[in-house]
Order: sequence, then C-alpha cells, then structure tokens
Amino acid sequence: MANLLATKPLTTILNEAQETGEHCLKRALGPGNLIALGIGAIIGTGIFVITGTATAQHAGPAIILSFIFAAVGCVFAGLCYAEFSSMIPVAGSAYTYGYATLGEIVAWIIGWDLVLEYAFGAATVASGWSGYFISLLGDFGIKLPASIAGTHWDQFVFYNGHWENMGRIVPKLKILGIDPATLPHAHGVFNLLGFLAIVFCTCVLVIGIKESANFNTGIVVTKVCVLLIFIAIGGHYLLGHRELMAANWHPFIPENQGFGQFGMSGILRAAGIIFFAYIGFDAVSTAAQEAKNPEKDMPIGILGSLVICTVLYILVAGVLTGLVNYTNLMVPDPLAVGIDATGVRWGSMLVKLGALMGLTSTIVVMLLGQSRVFFSMSRDGLLPALFRAVHPKFRTPWISTLTVGIFVAVLAASLPINVLDEMVSIGTLLAFVIVCAGVWVLRRRHPEMARPFRTPLVPLVPILGIVISLVMMLSLTLITWIRLAVWLVIGMAIYFGYSRHHSRVQRSGTV
Repeated sequence: MANLLATKPLTTILNEAQETGEHCLKRALGPGNLIALGIGAIIGTGIFVITGTATAQHAGPAIILSFIFAAVGCVFAGLCYAEFSSMIPVAGSAYTYGYATLGEIVAWIIGWDLVLEYAFGAATVASGWSGYFISLLGDFGIKLPASIAGTHWDQFVFYNGHWENMGRIVPKLKILGIDPATLPHAHGVFNLLGFLAIVFCTCVLVIGIKESANFNTGIVVTKVCVLLIFIAIGGHYLLGHRELMAANWHPFIPENQGFGQFGMSGILRAAGIIFFAYIGFDAVSTAAQEAKNPEKDMPIGILGSLVICTVLYILVAGVLTGLVNYTNLMVPDPLAVGIDATGVRWGSMLVKLGALMGLTSTIVVMLLGQSRVFFSMSRDGLLPALFRAVHPKFRTPWISTLTVGIFVAVLAASLPINVLDEMVSIGTLLAFVIVCAGVWVLRRRHPEMARPFRTPLVPLVPILGIVISLVMMLSLTLITWIRLAVWLVIGMAIYFGYSRHHSRVQRSGTV
C-alpha cells in the first residue's frame, strides 16, 4: 500500500519547473494572457448553451441562485488552486498537486479524471459550436443534410424543403399547428462541424503557446463585448417592459416536481450542471509552466478570471430569464432566443457570432489543458514517453496535442451534448475535492514551504470547498455516477497494467 501512496518529491517538481531548453515548455504568458485563458474557458458552452437547458429543466429563473452557489464553491476551490499554482508552477494542474501531497494512486485518479474535464469538455463545447454555426448558416439560407448536422442521438424533421433540428423547430411547428409526428424523421450520423472545430483548434495549439494565447485573447475580447451588448440591449428593453420581467420571474423558484426538478433541489441540480461553466480557472493552472512569473501571475489569472465571469454570468442569466419565460429555453442557442425577444434583429446575428468565437476559445483552452496533463503524466512515466515529446521549433507537446485532438474530435462527432456535459461537471467537482484536500494536507506536512500566495483560513476554506463540491456532485443523476465509476475502473486497469510499472517515482523508491 505504501508504494501506491508514494509522493513525488517537491524538490523534483520545482527543479522541473526551472528547466529550460528546446525540450521544455516555453515561458511566454503574462497575467493578461492567463486571465484571458481563464475567461476563454469559462465563457463558453456554459453560458451560451447549457444555461438554457438547466433553466428550462431544473431551476427556472432561480438559475441566478444556481450560478451564485456554484461560484461560491469555485471561490473556495480557486483559492486552493491559487496557492498550489504559485508554489508548484508546473504543467499538470490538480494531477501534479495530488502527486506532491496525496500520493501516486490519487494523482493517477485525478489525472485520469481530468481527461473527463478537458477532453469531454472540449467535445461538449464543439457540439455547442456546431449548433450555433448551423443556426447561423440557416440565417443565410444554407441547410446541411441531417447526416452531417448532428450525432446519432440528434433527431431531425423534414420541414419546408430541408432537415431541421427537432429541438429548435418544434416550438415553431406548435405555433403553426403542425404535428411533428406527421413529418419525415431522421437521425444524424456524424457531427462534421464539431469534428472540424476540434481539428482547427488543435492545429492552432501545435503552432505555439504564445500564438495560441494571442489568438485566444483576441477572441475573448470580442465575446466579452458581445455579452455586454446582450446585457445592455436586454436590460434596456426590460426597463421599458418591466411587466414582462415580472411575469417571467413569477414564480422565481418554480414549485418542486421531484428531486432535481425545480424547487431547492432543482437549484442544486442546475448548479451541478452549470458548474461545467466554471472550469476555466482550473485550465489556467495547467499553463503554470508556461507563465513568465507564475508565483505572482497564477493567482491573478485564476481568481481574476473567476470574478469577472461570475459577474457576467449572473447578469446574463438575469436578463435572459427576464426576456424569455424559462419554459421556452430548452433550445441549443438560448441567448439568440433572448435577443430575438427584444426585436433587435441584428442582435441575433451578433450573439451567434459571439457564441462561435466564445466556444472556439473555450475549445482551445480545454485542449491546451488536456495536452499539458498528458505531458506531465508522461514525464512521470505514467503514460508512454511519446506524450512528453516537445516540438523543437514550436516548443509545444505536439504529439500529446495531436493525440488529444483526434480523440476529442471523434467524441464531438459521435456523442450527444447532454451526456458529455454532466460527465464534465462530475469530473471537475472530483478534481476540486482533491485539490482542496491537498492544500490542507500540505499545510500540515510541510508548513515551512514558501507560499507566494496563501489560501486564507485553512482548514476552513478547503473544507468548505470540499463540502460544496460534494453537495453538487450528489445532486447529479445516478447514471452520471455510474459512468464516472466505469471511467475510473478503466483508469485503474491502465494504472495497474502499465503506469505503476513505469512510474519514475516507483523506480526511484521515493515514498
């Protein structure tokens, strides 16, 4: 049992952080880049897609409370991440922190869990990206065949001479008095646009971290402006139509219809689902080895992006539920539906373009996070050596990036978004539990270590982070827990079949 709990010496980790040369990652990111990376990951599918379904199915207008509850949990976890990323500024995020504090078996579990967070997360975002792009193409009269417009789980109906997504067209058909059952039906086969989105972002990441960060920063500025325009247009409209907001916000907390369906349990279920929207600050920590001054800049990047996005989320959710009754938000593009309610037609086009840019930057950051986790695990011997290969010109882990990109592209083209998003949320929450526990453990084991940023009120803050994360995990569905268990069993098989025998820590005999 002792070998399974072998920890990676902090001196080894810190020495790796100081390595330079063509086989090492390039330190090129400043605090602005890091904040933009966080915003790039946070503002994406969570606000542009999942907000609608979580509102319609679980929380109603009280989705605002769900965002606040999830943000509080993120603050506690974010403070713990900030301490770790400043004192252990290497790639790998929670995986590396767990290896230094809780042991190899825990590090492997969290590393394997991060595949859920980043790879499945990027696939989820790509599915949302595809939905907005198809909607935008439709505005120009361009319609795709059902076979390449969605996955096998997406249903389409043939209406007005072309195939339409069932979820999007049904409200319109009801208004027209047309029964969808009377129309020809078909299922998608391969989500081509989601696949191509991942391929493009993978190529951007291979070219270089600085180039990727600059690309991401430009997109982040654009999509934040789009959200501010949505808030401004929607807020101005609501000020002139206060009776609409009063009607749509009543009842603010819809009556409970079963566990997780409105009421307080629905608010918690929605918080667990939209928690997917907050994982960007975790992605910032994976780039610690590429930060110019990680001791100072990582806490700024993590906490800064979290605060900015939380404020934007609450404002957007408030305006959206004021403009549109929550029962009508079960759509793939809720913000477009919201802006349409104002009658500002150019706003719909703008929101769709902003969503596409926002989702693109989220894909970039998530793929970056996953490839850096693979890089760290390979360097420790837990994965094959090819994953730690650094491109001699671009100074990026290019094989890791390409491998992750291919895997994620297939996921995005094949699996439905509702399965992917809950898997990402439960994987993220599990990572937060381990990071919060790790800060507490390391404070007790190594109180003498230099900590450029110190999490306040330890152990209270880590305990609160653990408790809130567990509450949101417990609010998720049983099938999501079963999928998590199956995923971890597969991970354990890989660990005991390969990783344990190739571990550099195990070979060195360090415990």
